[in-house]
Amino acid sequence: MASAQALIRIHPSDNVAVAISELAAGLRTETTGAEFVLREHIRAGHKVAIEPIARGGLVVKYGFPIGRATADIAPGQHVHTHNLRTRLRGLDDDPHRRGALDASASAGFRVPEDARTPCVPPPSFDGYERPDGAVGTRNEIWIIPTVGCVNKVCSRLATEGRRRFSDAGLDGIHAFEHPYGCSQLGDDLARTQRILADLVHHPNAGGVLVVGLGCENNNLAEFRGILDEVDAERVGFLASQEVEDELATGLELMERMVAHAGEATRRPVPVSRLVVGLKCGGSDGFSGITANPLLGRVSDRLIAWGATTLLTEVPEMFGADEVLLARCPDRDLFDRCRGMIDDFKRYYLGHGQAIHENPSPGNREGGITTLEEKSLGCVQKGGRSPVADVLGYGQRVRRRGLNLVSGPGNDAVSVTALAAAGAQLILFTTGRGTPLGGPVPTMKISTRSELAERKPHWIDFDAGTLLAGGSMEAAADRLIECVLRTASGRQRVRNEENDAREIAILKDGVTL
Repeated sequence: MASAQALIRIHPSDNVAVAISELAAGLRTETTGAEFVLREHIRAGHKVAIEPIARGGLVVKYGFPIGRATADIAPGQHVHTHNLRTRLRGLDDDPHRRGALDASASAGFRVPEDARTPCVPPPSFDGYERPDGAVGTRNEIWIIPTVGCVNKVCSRLATEGRRRFSDAGLDGIHAFEHPYGCSQLGDDLARTQRILADLVHHPNAGGVLVVGLGCENNNLAEFRGILDEVDAERVGFLASQEVEDELATGLELMERMVAHAGEATRRPVPVSRLVVGLKCGGSDGFSGITANPLLGRVSDRLIAWGATTLLTEVPEMFGADEVLLARCPDRDLFDRCRGMIDDFKRYYLGHGQAIHENPSPGNREGGITTLEEKSLGCVQKGGRSPVADVLGYGQRVRRRGLNLVSGPGNDAVSVTALAAAGAQLILFTTGRGTPLGGPVPTMKISTRSELAERKPHWIDFDAGTLLAGGSMEAAADRLIECVLRTASGRQRVRNEENDAREIAILKDGVTL
Protein backbone atom coordinates (compact mmCIF):
# COMPACT_ATOMS: atom_id res chain seq x y z
CA MET A 1 0.00 0.00 0.00
CA ALA A 2 1.24 3.49 -0.78
CA SER A 3 1.83 5.93 2.01
CA ALA A 4 -1.21 7.83 3.23
CA GLN A 5 0.75 10.94 2.23
CA ALA A 6 0.63 9.96 -1.45
CA LEU A 7 -2.69 11.82 -1.77
CA ILE A 8 -4.12 14.91 -0.08
CA ARG A 9 -7.83 15.29 0.57
CA ILE A 10 -8.06 19.00 1.26
CA HIS A 11 -11.56 19.18 2.77
CA PRO A 12 -13.69 16.42 4.34
CA SER A 13 -16.47 16.96 1.79
CA ASP A 14 -14.14 16.65 -1.25
CA ASN A 15 -14.70 13.75 -3.64
CA VAL A 16 -11.26 14.18 -5.23
CA ALA A 17 -7.76 14.17 -3.80
CA VAL A 18 -4.46 15.53 -5.13
CA ALA A 19 -1.41 13.38 -5.84
CA ILE A 20 1.69 14.60 -3.99
CA SER A 21 3.97 12.72 -6.39
CA GLU A 22 3.55 10.65 -9.55
CA LEU A 23 1.53 7.51 -8.85
CA ALA A 24 1.43 4.38 -11.01
CA ALA A 25 -1.74 2.63 -12.19
CA GLY A 26 -2.59 -0.41 -10.11
CA LEU A 27 -1.23 1.07 -6.91
CA ARG A 28 -3.42 0.52 -3.85
CA THR A 29 -3.57 3.79 -1.99
CA GLU A 30 -5.58 5.65 0.60
CA THR A 31 -6.47 9.09 1.83
CA THR A 32 -8.71 10.31 4.63
CA GLY A 33 -11.81 8.12 4.62
CA ALA A 34 -11.08 6.37 1.31
CA GLU A 35 -9.07 3.38 0.08
CA PHE A 36 -8.89 2.21 -3.54
CA VAL A 37 -6.72 1.04 -6.42
CA LEU A 38 -5.51 3.65 -8.92
CA ARG A 39 -7.00 2.86 -12.32
CA GLU A 40 -4.48 4.97 -14.25
CA HIS A 41 -1.23 6.88 -13.90
CA ILE A 42 -1.66 10.13 -11.92
CA ARG A 43 0.85 12.96 -12.24
CA ALA A 44 1.90 15.09 -9.28
CA GLY A 45 -0.56 17.90 -8.63
CA HIS A 46 -3.37 16.17 -10.52
CA LYS A 47 -6.70 14.99 -9.12
CA VAL A 48 -7.96 11.47 -8.57
CA ALA A 49 -11.54 10.52 -7.70
CA ILE A 50 -11.90 9.07 -4.21
CA GLU A 51 -15.66 8.48 -4.46
CA PRO A 52 -17.94 7.50 -7.35
CA ILE A 53 -19.03 10.60 -9.28
CA ALA A 54 -21.94 10.22 -11.70
CA ARG A 55 -22.03 11.96 -15.04
CA GLY A 56 -23.42 15.45 -14.42
CA GLY A 57 -22.51 15.24 -10.75
CA LEU A 58 -20.52 17.89 -8.91
CA VAL A 59 -16.78 17.49 -8.50
CA VAL A 60 -15.82 18.97 -5.12
CA LYS A 61 -12.41 20.32 -4.04
CA TYR A 62 -11.62 22.77 -1.21
CA GLY A 63 -15.14 21.97 0.01
CA PHE A 64 -16.72 23.72 -3.02
CA PRO A 65 -17.84 22.54 -6.48
CA ILE A 66 -15.18 23.03 -9.15
CA GLY A 67 -17.34 21.80 -12.05
CA ARG A 68 -19.44 18.90 -13.30
CA ALA A 69 -18.36 15.46 -14.43
CA THR A 70 -18.88 14.85 -18.16
CA ALA A 71 -18.75 11.07 -17.65
CA ASP A 72 -19.16 8.56 -14.85
CA ILE A 73 -15.97 8.61 -12.76
CA ALA A 74 -14.95 5.70 -10.54
CA PRO A 75 -12.66 5.91 -7.49
CA GLY A 76 -9.04 5.78 -8.60
CA GLN A 77 -9.66 7.50 -11.95
CA HIS A 78 -7.86 10.65 -13.10
CA VAL A 79 -10.10 13.75 -12.99
CA HIS A 80 -9.10 16.44 -15.46
CA THR A 81 -10.08 18.11 -18.72
CA HIS A 82 -11.26 14.83 -20.30
CA ASN A 83 -14.05 14.30 -17.76
CA LEU A 84 -14.59 17.60 -15.92
CA ARG A 85 -16.08 20.87 -17.18
CA THR A 86 -16.70 24.28 -15.62
CA ARG A 87 -20.17 25.34 -14.50
CA LEU A 88 -19.46 29.00 -15.22
CA ARG A 89 -21.36 30.46 -18.16
CA GLY A 90 -22.46 34.07 -17.75
CA LEU A 91 -23.12 36.88 -15.32
CA ASP A 92 -25.77 35.08 -13.22
CA ASP A 93 -24.56 31.51 -13.21
CA ASP A 94 -26.85 30.34 -10.41
CA PRO A 95 -29.80 32.59 -9.40
CA HIS A 96 -30.47 30.48 -6.29
CA ARG A 97 -26.88 30.94 -5.18
CA ARG A 98 -27.16 34.67 -5.83
CA GLY A 99 -30.19 34.79 -3.56
CA ALA A 100 -28.29 32.95 -0.85
CA LEU A 101 -25.43 35.42 -1.15
CA ASP A 102 -27.84 38.34 -0.85
CA ALA A 103 -29.17 36.79 2.34
CA SER A 104 -25.64 36.34 3.70
CA ALA A 105 -24.90 40.04 3.21
CA SER A 106 -26.96 40.92 6.27
CA ALA A 107 -25.60 38.08 8.41
CA GLY A 108 -22.36 39.88 9.27
CA PHE A 109 -18.85 38.48 9.39
CA ARG A 110 -17.07 37.09 12.43
CA VAL A 111 -13.29 36.84 12.30
CA PRO A 112 -12.24 33.19 12.83
CA GLU A 113 -10.22 32.54 15.97
CA ASP A 114 -7.14 31.48 13.99
CA ALA A 115 -7.14 34.77 12.07
CA ARG A 116 -7.11 36.96 15.17
CA THR A 117 -4.27 38.91 16.74
CA PRO A 118 -1.11 36.81 17.15
CA CYS A 119 0.05 36.22 20.73
CA VAL A 120 3.32 38.08 20.18
CA PRO A 121 4.11 41.82 20.12
CA PRO A 122 3.86 43.44 16.67
CA PRO A 123 7.27 43.55 14.99
CA SER A 124 8.84 46.51 13.21
CA PHE A 125 10.94 47.06 10.11
CA ASP A 126 13.41 49.71 9.02
CA GLY A 127 11.73 51.91 6.44
CA TYR A 128 12.01 55.33 4.83
CA GLU A 129 9.41 57.71 6.26
CA ARG A 130 8.31 60.21 3.62
CA PRO A 131 7.02 63.75 4.32
CA ASP A 132 3.48 62.75 3.26
CA GLY A 133 3.38 60.04 5.94
CA ALA A 134 3.95 57.07 3.63
CA VAL A 135 6.79 54.61 4.24
CA GLY A 136 9.09 53.13 1.62
CA THR A 137 10.96 49.85 1.74
CA ARG A 138 13.44 51.15 -0.85
CA ASN A 139 15.01 54.54 -1.59
CA GLU A 140 15.30 54.63 -5.36
CA ILE A 141 15.15 57.07 -8.26
CA TRP A 142 12.36 56.18 -10.70
CA ILE A 143 12.24 57.46 -14.29
CA ILE A 144 8.71 57.33 -15.69
CA PRO A 145 7.86 58.04 -19.35
CA THR A 146 4.52 59.68 -20.09
CA VAL A 147 4.61 58.05 -23.54
CA GLY A 148 6.33 55.06 -25.12
CA CYS A 149 8.18 57.28 -27.61
CA VAL A 150 10.70 58.27 -24.93
CA ASN A 151 11.27 54.80 -23.49
CA LYS A 152 14.85 54.61 -24.66
CA VAL A 153 15.59 58.12 -23.43
CA CYS A 154 14.47 56.94 -19.99
CA SER A 155 16.48 53.73 -20.27
CA ARG A 156 19.65 55.64 -21.20
CA LEU A 157 19.09 58.10 -18.35
CA ALA A 158 18.81 55.20 -15.88
CA THR A 159 21.97 53.55 -17.21
CA GLU A 160 23.98 56.77 -17.11
CA GLY A 161 22.49 57.72 -13.75
CA ARG A 162 23.59 54.44 -12.18
CA ARG A 163 27.12 55.11 -13.42
CA ARG A 164 27.27 58.76 -12.44
CA PHE A 165 25.58 58.46 -9.03
CA SER A 166 26.93 55.07 -8.00
CA ASP A 167 28.30 56.41 -4.70
CA ALA A 168 25.12 58.24 -3.65
CA GLY A 169 23.96 55.46 -1.32
CA LEU A 170 20.67 54.85 -3.13
CA ASP A 171 18.95 51.47 -3.52
CA GLY A 172 18.80 51.88 -7.29
CA ILE A 173 17.88 53.96 -10.34
CA HIS A 174 15.26 52.42 -12.62
CA ALA A 175 13.30 53.35 -15.74
CA PHE A 176 9.83 51.85 -16.25
CA GLU A 177 9.13 51.60 -19.95
CA HIS A 178 5.63 51.09 -21.38
CA PRO A 179 4.07 51.47 -24.87
CA TYR A 180 1.20 53.85 -24.02
CA GLY A 181 0.48 57.54 -23.43
CA CYS A 182 -0.37 58.56 -27.00
CA SER A 183 -3.14 57.64 -29.45
CA GLN A 184 -5.38 56.83 -26.48
CA LEU A 185 -8.77 58.31 -25.69
CA GLY A 186 -11.22 58.55 -22.80
CA ASP A 187 -11.14 55.93 -20.07
CA ASP A 188 -8.27 54.09 -21.74
CA LEU A 189 -6.01 57.14 -21.46
CA ALA A 190 -7.28 57.88 -17.94
CA ARG A 191 -6.27 54.38 -16.79
CA THR A 192 -2.74 54.89 -18.09
CA GLN A 193 -2.52 58.27 -16.38
CA ARG A 194 -3.80 56.95 -13.06
CA ILE A 195 -1.28 54.11 -12.93
CA LEU A 196 1.62 56.40 -13.85
CA ALA A 197 0.48 59.02 -11.32
CA ASP A 198 0.32 56.34 -8.61
CA LEU A 199 3.90 55.36 -9.38
CA VAL A 200 5.03 58.99 -9.15
CA HIS A 201 3.60 59.11 -5.62
CA HIS A 202 5.00 55.72 -4.57
CA PRO A 203 7.05 55.86 -1.33
CA ASN A 204 9.73 53.46 -2.61
CA ALA A 205 10.86 56.29 -4.89
CA GLY A 206 12.93 58.93 -3.11
CA GLY A 207 12.98 60.86 -6.38
CA VAL A 208 11.02 60.65 -9.65
CA LEU A 209 11.87 62.05 -13.08
CA VAL A 210 8.83 62.21 -15.37
CA VAL A 211 9.91 62.29 -19.02
CA GLY A 212 7.59 63.35 -21.83
CA LEU A 213 7.98 63.95 -25.54
CA GLY A 214 5.84 67.03 -26.07
CA CYS A 215 3.14 66.15 -28.59
CA GLU A 216 1.48 63.12 -26.93
CA ASN A 217 -2.05 62.89 -25.52
CA ASN A 218 -0.54 62.35 -22.08
CA ASN A 219 1.64 65.44 -22.34
CA LEU A 220 3.33 66.86 -19.26
CA ALA A 221 0.85 69.70 -18.81
CA GLU A 222 -2.13 67.34 -18.80
CA PHE A 223 -0.36 64.74 -16.68
CA ARG A 224 0.66 67.30 -14.07
CA GLY A 225 -3.00 68.26 -13.81
CA ILE A 226 -3.96 64.85 -12.45
CA LEU A 227 -0.91 64.37 -10.21
CA ASP A 228 -2.17 66.44 -7.30
CA GLU A 229 0.53 68.20 -5.28
CA VAL A 230 4.09 66.92 -5.58
CA ASP A 231 7.34 67.89 -3.83
CA ALA A 232 9.40 69.89 -6.32
CA GLU A 233 12.61 68.59 -4.73
CA ARG A 234 11.47 65.01 -5.20
CA VAL A 235 9.75 65.14 -8.62
CA GLY A 236 11.12 66.64 -11.81
CA PHE A 237 9.73 66.96 -15.34
CA LEU A 238 11.53 66.77 -18.69
CA ALA A 239 9.88 67.61 -22.04
CA SER A 240 12.27 66.06 -24.54
CA GLN A 241 11.21 68.15 -27.55
CA GLU A 242 11.81 71.39 -25.67
CA VAL A 243 15.48 70.93 -24.75
CA GLU A 244 18.59 70.71 -26.89
CA ASP A 245 20.07 67.67 -25.13
CA GLU A 246 17.50 65.61 -23.25
CA LEU A 247 20.14 63.33 -21.70
CA ALA A 248 22.23 66.18 -20.31
CA THR A 249 19.15 68.01 -19.03
CA GLY A 250 17.72 64.83 -17.55
CA LEU A 251 20.93 64.10 -15.66
CA GLU A 252 20.96 67.63 -14.26
CA LEU A 253 17.44 67.13 -12.95
CA MET A 254 18.39 63.73 -11.54
CA GLU A 255 21.34 65.23 -9.69
CA ARG A 256 18.98 67.37 -7.64
CA MET A 257 16.71 64.38 -6.92
CA VAL A 258 19.64 62.19 -5.93
CA ALA A 259 20.76 64.80 -3.43
CA HIS A 260 17.22 65.03 -2.02
CA ALA A 261 16.79 61.24 -1.80
CA GLY A 262 20.21 60.89 -0.20
CA GLU A 263 18.99 62.77 2.87
CA ALA A 264 16.57 59.93 3.73
CA THR A 265 17.63 57.26 6.22
CA ARG A 266 16.03 54.04 7.41
CA ARG A 267 14.30 54.21 10.76
CA PRO A 268 12.33 51.59 12.73
CA VAL A 269 8.62 51.79 11.94
CA PRO A 270 5.79 49.51 13.12
CA VAL A 271 4.72 46.68 10.85
CA SER A 272 1.31 48.39 10.65
CA ARG A 273 2.90 50.74 8.08
CA LEU A 274 3.50 47.84 5.69
CA VAL A 275 1.42 47.31 2.54
CA VAL A 276 1.95 43.89 0.94
CA GLY A 277 0.61 42.79 -2.44
CA LEU A 278 -0.53 39.16 -2.86
CA LYS A 279 -0.12 37.53 -6.27
CA CYS A 280 0.11 34.12 -7.92
CA GLY A 281 1.32 33.19 -11.39
CA GLY A 282 2.26 30.00 -13.18
CA SER A 283 0.02 28.15 -10.72
CA ASP A 284 -0.16 24.38 -10.41
CA GLY A 285 -2.14 21.77 -8.51
CA PHE A 286 -0.20 22.56 -5.33
CA SER A 287 -0.75 26.34 -5.34
CA GLY A 288 -3.97 26.05 -3.33
CA ILE A 289 -2.41 23.49 -0.96
CA THR A 290 0.95 25.03 0.00
CA ALA A 291 2.00 28.51 -1.13
CA ASN A 292 -1.38 30.27 -1.36
CA PRO A 293 -2.66 29.11 2.07
CA LEU A 294 0.74 30.11 3.48
CA LEU A 295 0.27 33.63 2.10
CA GLY A 296 -3.21 33.62 3.60
CA ARG A 297 -1.79 32.82 7.03
CA VAL A 298 0.84 35.54 6.67
CA SER A 299 -1.82 38.00 5.47
CA ASP A 300 -3.98 37.28 8.53
CA ARG A 301 -1.03 37.83 10.85
CA LEU A 302 -0.02 41.09 9.19
CA ILE A 303 -3.60 42.38 9.30
CA ALA A 304 -3.91 41.43 12.97
CA TRP A 305 -0.86 43.64 13.58
CA GLY A 306 -2.55 46.54 11.75
CA ALA A 307 -0.85 46.14 8.36
CA THR A 308 -2.48 46.05 4.92
CA THR A 309 -2.58 43.36 2.26
CA LEU A 310 -3.86 43.70 -1.31
CA LEU A 311 -5.54 40.93 -3.32
CA THR A 312 -6.23 41.35 -7.05
CA GLU A 313 -6.70 39.09 -10.13
CA VAL A 314 -10.48 39.56 -10.30
CA PRO A 315 -11.06 37.01 -13.12
CA GLU A 316 -9.51 34.46 -10.75
CA MET A 317 -12.24 35.23 -8.25
CA PHE A 318 -14.90 33.91 -10.67
CA GLY A 319 -16.32 30.77 -9.09
CA ALA A 320 -14.84 31.64 -5.70
CA ASP A 321 -16.75 34.88 -5.18
CA GLU A 322 -18.87 33.19 -2.52
CA VAL A 323 -15.77 32.88 -0.34
CA LEU A 324 -14.92 36.59 -0.59
CA LEU A 325 -18.48 37.92 -0.45
CA ALA A 326 -19.11 36.00 2.77
CA ARG A 327 -16.22 37.97 4.33
CA CYS A 328 -17.66 41.41 3.62
CA PRO A 329 -18.71 42.84 7.01
CA ASP A 330 -21.43 45.18 5.70
CA ARG A 331 -23.81 45.58 2.78
CA ASP A 332 -21.81 48.39 1.17
CA LEU A 333 -18.63 46.31 0.92
CA PHE A 334 -20.66 43.29 -0.18
CA ASP A 335 -22.22 45.26 -3.06
CA ARG A 336 -18.90 46.82 -4.07
CA CYS A 337 -17.15 43.46 -4.03
CA ARG A 338 -19.86 41.81 -6.12
CA GLY A 339 -19.94 44.83 -8.43
CA MET A 340 -16.18 44.58 -9.02
CA ILE A 341 -16.48 40.90 -9.91
CA ASP A 342 -19.55 41.38 -12.11
CA ASP A 343 -17.95 44.35 -13.90
CA PHE A 344 -15.06 42.10 -14.94
CA LYS A 345 -17.53 39.48 -16.17
CA ARG A 346 -19.25 42.17 -18.26
CA TYR A 347 -15.82 43.17 -19.60
CA TYR A 348 -15.31 39.60 -20.85
CA LEU A 349 -18.83 39.25 -22.23
CA GLY A 350 -18.69 42.69 -23.87
CA HIS A 351 -15.74 41.50 -25.92
CA GLY A 352 -17.52 38.30 -26.89
CA GLN A 353 -15.39 36.11 -24.63
CA ALA A 354 -16.51 33.35 -22.28
CA ILE A 355 -15.78 34.17 -18.65
CA HIS A 356 -14.27 30.72 -18.06
CA GLU A 357 -11.42 30.97 -20.64
CA ASN A 358 -8.91 30.19 -17.91
CA PRO A 359 -6.86 28.24 -16.66
CA SER A 360 -3.84 28.69 -18.93
CA PRO A 361 -2.13 25.76 -20.71
CA GLY A 362 0.57 25.76 -18.04
CA ASN A 363 -2.05 25.65 -15.28
CA ARG A 364 -3.70 22.63 -16.91
CA GLU A 365 -0.34 20.92 -17.30
CA GLY A 366 0.14 21.41 -13.56
CA GLY A 367 -3.20 19.81 -12.68
CA ILE A 368 -5.71 22.70 -12.59
CA THR A 369 -8.80 21.94 -14.71
CA THR A 370 -11.47 24.63 -14.30
CA LEU A 371 -11.61 28.29 -13.43
CA GLU A 372 -13.55 27.49 -10.25
CA GLU A 373 -10.70 25.25 -9.13
CA LYS A 374 -8.08 27.88 -9.97
CA SER A 375 -10.07 30.62 -8.26
CA LEU A 376 -10.68 28.65 -5.05
CA GLY A 377 -6.93 28.10 -4.81
CA CYS A 378 -6.13 31.70 -5.77
CA VAL A 379 -8.30 33.49 -3.17
CA GLN A 380 -6.66 31.58 -0.34
CA LYS A 381 -3.85 34.15 -0.53
CA GLY A 382 -6.26 36.55 1.18
CA GLY A 383 -6.47 34.42 4.31
CA ARG A 384 -9.58 34.58 6.50
CA SER A 385 -9.69 38.24 7.57
CA PRO A 386 -12.65 40.47 6.69
CA VAL A 387 -12.60 42.60 3.55
CA ALA A 388 -11.71 46.17 4.55
CA ASP A 389 -12.07 47.95 1.19
CA VAL A 390 -12.59 47.46 -2.54
CA LEU A 391 -10.39 49.58 -4.82
CA GLY A 392 -10.87 50.39 -8.48
CA TYR A 393 -8.05 49.96 -10.98
CA GLY A 394 -5.55 52.74 -10.30
CA GLN A 395 -6.92 53.66 -6.86
CA ARG A 396 -4.47 53.92 -3.97
CA VAL A 397 -5.03 52.20 -0.66
CA ARG A 398 -6.91 54.19 1.96
CA ARG A 399 -7.90 51.66 4.65
CA ARG A 400 -5.79 49.17 6.56
CA GLY A 401 -6.66 45.51 6.37
CA LEU A 402 -7.48 43.24 3.42
CA ASN A 403 -8.14 45.28 0.27
CA LEU A 404 -9.52 43.85 -2.97
CA VAL A 405 -7.99 45.63 -5.97
CA SER A 406 -9.63 45.59 -9.39
CA GLY A 407 -7.27 44.18 -12.00
CA PRO A 408 -6.85 41.27 -14.40
CA GLY A 409 -5.05 38.00 -13.78
CA ASN A 410 -2.20 38.85 -16.17
CA ASP A 411 0.96 38.73 -14.09
CA ALA A 412 2.67 41.92 -15.27
CA VAL A 413 -0.52 44.01 -15.26
CA SER A 414 -1.67 42.81 -11.84
CA VAL A 415 1.78 43.21 -10.23
CA THR A 416 1.82 46.79 -11.53
CA ALA A 417 -1.70 47.39 -10.21
CA LEU A 418 -0.64 46.19 -6.75
CA ALA A 419 2.39 48.48 -6.73
CA ALA A 420 0.29 51.39 -7.99
CA ALA A 421 -2.23 50.79 -5.20
CA GLY A 422 0.60 51.23 -2.69
CA ALA A 423 2.24 47.84 -2.14
CA GLN A 424 5.86 48.37 -1.02
CA LEU A 425 6.61 44.71 -1.76
CA ILE A 426 4.76 41.80 -3.36
CA LEU A 427 4.55 38.14 -2.36
CA PHE A 428 4.21 36.09 -5.56
CA THR A 429 3.46 32.38 -5.42
CA THR A 430 4.28 30.12 -8.36
CA GLY A 431 4.15 26.44 -9.15
CA ARG A 432 5.84 26.54 -12.54
CA GLY A 433 8.23 29.46 -11.98
CA THR A 434 8.65 32.93 -13.46
CA PRO A 435 11.46 35.54 -13.43
CA LEU A 436 8.96 38.44 -13.58
CA GLY A 437 9.45 41.38 -11.26
CA GLY A 438 7.53 44.60 -10.73
CA PRO A 439 8.62 48.10 -9.72
CA VAL A 440 8.77 46.97 -6.07
CA PRO A 441 10.50 43.90 -4.57
CA THR A 442 8.61 40.86 -5.89
CA MET A 443 9.31 37.85 -3.68
CA LYS A 444 8.72 34.45 -5.33
CA ILE A 445 7.34 31.62 -3.20
CA SER A 446 7.44 28.16 -4.80
CA THR A 447 4.64 25.65 -4.29
CA ARG A 448 7.10 22.71 -4.51
CA SER A 449 10.63 22.13 -3.29
CA GLU A 450 11.60 20.71 -6.68
CA LEU A 451 11.02 24.11 -8.29
CA ALA A 452 12.99 25.92 -5.57
CA GLU A 453 15.91 23.55 -6.10
CA ARG A 454 15.77 23.74 -9.91
CA LYS A 455 15.31 27.52 -10.14
CA PRO A 456 17.13 29.02 -7.13
CA HIS A 457 17.87 32.18 -9.15
CA TRP A 458 14.09 32.79 -9.41
CA ILE A 459 12.74 31.52 -6.09
CA ASP A 460 13.11 33.32 -2.74
CA PHE A 461 11.13 31.01 -0.45
CA ASP A 462 10.15 27.34 -0.62
CA ALA A 463 6.61 26.50 0.53
CA GLY A 464 7.03 22.94 -0.69
CA THR A 465 8.22 21.94 2.79
CA LEU A 466 4.52 21.79 3.69
CA LEU A 467 4.13 18.73 1.44
CA ALA A 468 6.78 16.94 3.50
CA GLY A 469 4.90 17.47 6.75
CA GLY A 470 6.27 20.90 7.62
CA SER A 471 4.24 23.09 9.97
CA MET A 472 2.16 25.91 8.47
CA GLU A 473 2.82 28.10 11.52
CA ALA A 474 6.58 27.51 11.33
CA ALA A 475 6.56 28.32 7.61
CA ALA A 476 4.57 31.50 8.31
CA ASP A 477 7.14 32.50 10.95
CA ARG A 478 9.96 32.07 8.42
CA LEU A 479 8.16 33.91 5.63
CA ILE A 480 7.26 36.87 7.87
CA GLU A 481 10.90 37.11 8.94
CA CYS A 482 11.86 37.07 5.24
CA VAL A 483 9.31 39.83 4.55
CA LEU A 484 10.66 42.00 7.37
CA ARG A 485 14.29 41.52 6.24
CA THR A 486 13.29 42.48 2.70
CA ALA A 487 11.27 45.49 3.84
CA SER A 488 14.22 46.62 5.97
CA GLY A 489 16.67 46.39 3.07
CA ARG A 490 18.68 43.60 4.69
CA GLN A 491 17.69 41.21 1.91
CA ARG A 492 17.36 41.73 -1.83
CA VAL A 493 14.94 39.40 -3.56
CA ARG A 494 15.71 37.57 -6.80
CA ASN A 495 13.97 39.99 -9.13
CA GLU A 496 16.16 42.78 -7.72
CA GLU A 497 19.32 40.72 -8.07
CA ASN A 498 18.36 39.87 -11.66
CA ASP A 499 17.24 43.46 -12.43
CA ALA A 500 13.85 42.08 -13.50
CA ARG A 501 11.69 45.17 -13.04
CA GLU A 502 8.90 46.20 -15.36
CA ILE A 503 5.41 47.63 -15.54
CA ALA A 504 2.38 46.82 -17.69
CA ILE A 505 -0.86 48.78 -17.97
CA LEU A 506 -4.35 47.51 -18.78
CA LYS A 507 -5.29 48.54 -22.34
CA ASP A 508 -8.95 48.65 -23.30
CA GLY A 509 -9.93 51.17 -25.93
CA VAL A 510 -9.38 52.65 -29.38
CA THR A 511 -5.84 53.27 -30.62
CA LEU A 512 -5.76 56.25 -33.00
